[in-house]
Amino acid sequence: MKLAVIGGGGVRSMFLAKSIAAKAKALGITELVFMDNNEKKLNIYGKMAGVVAEKLAPDLKFFLTADAVGAIRDADYVITTIRPGEDEMRVRDERIALDLGVLGQETTGAAGLSFAMRSVGALAEYCELVKQYAKKGCKVFNFTNPAGVVSQTLRDMGYDFTYGICDAPSGMLRSFEKLYGAPEGSAKGEIYGLNHLSYFQSITIGGREVLHELIENDRAYAETDLRYFEKSLLRERGAILNEYLYYFYYREKAVANILAAPETRGEQICGINKKMTAELEMLDIDRDFDKAFAVFEHWYGVRENNYMAAESGVKRKNQWHFDIYSPDDGGYAGVALKFMEIAAGGGTDQMILCVPNRGAISGLRDDDVVEITCDIVGGEAVPHRFGEVDEQNLELIRRVKIYERLASEAIRTKSRTKAVEALTLHPLVASYSLATQLVDAYLEHNKAYTGDWK
Repeated sequence: MKLAVIGGGGVRSMFLAKSIAAKAKALGITELVFMDNNEKKLNIYGKMAGVVAEKLAPDLKFFLTADAVGAIRDADYVITTIRPGEDEMRVRDERIALDLGVLGQETTGAAGLSFAMRSVGALAEYCELVKQYAKKGCKVFNFTNPAGVVSQTLRDMGYDFTYGICDAPSGMLRSFEKLYGAPEGSAKGEIYGLNHLSYFQSITIGGREVLHELIENDRAYAETDLRYFEKSLLRERGAILNEYLYYFYYREKAVANILAAPETRGEQICGINKKMTAELEMLDIDRDFDKAFAVFEHWYGVRENNYMAAESGVKRKNQWHFDIYSPDDGGYAGVALKFMEIAAGGGTDQMILCVPNRGAISGLRDDDVVEITCDIVGGEAVPHRFGEVDEQNLELIRRVKIYERLASEAIRTKSRTKAVEALTLHPLVASYSLATQLVDAYLEHNKAYTGDWK
């Protein structure tokens, strides 16, 4: 089996390599290709990923390339994790919104539309290559943000072999396993909503329902990503919330905290990545891997320990560490690998994916892409049927879904009017005058990537 990673020069490449190499033999993955059009980063982070893969799976054929066709040719699966414009464009995406007093966070905030303007066109080109060069039945797992808008748009363009993946829901379930001292994989969740806007209505550990117990558990608010919420909110919603719902339920706090912070999350990551890349560029990865690894671990640890700190005022307490040989939580690669594992085994199991609704949540269209618990049956994802869900939760889901639908149409047709409509309805913008200013600024900002819109 051949697996191709488009965006293999990203700073997370070692995590991907670890997850894939650890399961390569069991899944029958014999060839792994990391492709990136940024050859400098590919020769740093891609090379480091190659060392990790060789340590864990010496028989795995690992390749680095800047040739997309060569990477995709005869692939059984493709993972896409790209960032057109890289960190510098993200910084401006977010600042354009913040300058107008609007949340700029690159997935839930207004900046997500700008990022999607750049991402969709590039991903569509890769999807066309998949249709032309990959093996028949090849599936694409997309981790490129904003996953909600991107997944909706790719499906609207007819790329029905694409699945949006995110490690936030599975990561939260794993944190609950650790809280209870339970084995990995023992936590299951029934979740519905959209990417970065989803609600667990049931969580079991070892088959025992624990959702309401978790809501009342003070340790959960100290040791997991429930730290961003008040207990009263979760009681009222009757659900465990995706951590990104912080931006919707505490909008004014998030904006105020970001504006008061010395730098945005995008600016922080951009600075960290520049310093890390500059230090790594001075090293010979093949001969000085241990030294390079220490540099990476230091800088990525700074990044992880400040996750959502500027927005929420809450810092993670546990010191970040990357152990190549420890059991792997999987991250977003783990989501894709679990799909492969179920499909290869020919059985049925459940997982959380971004897929078309198809009647699973009442009040949404069949073709609305949702983030939801699915059964994987015969290599296909079948969403669990939730039917009628909490009215208030559904209201927020519907509002953001309408934004995503309009954003998809705007990007596909290059329509300024639809883009303005989209941001006008976005609950974190909710203003025609602000939407107009944002769209015009983003069109100018992205002109080199998107060309002229009408």
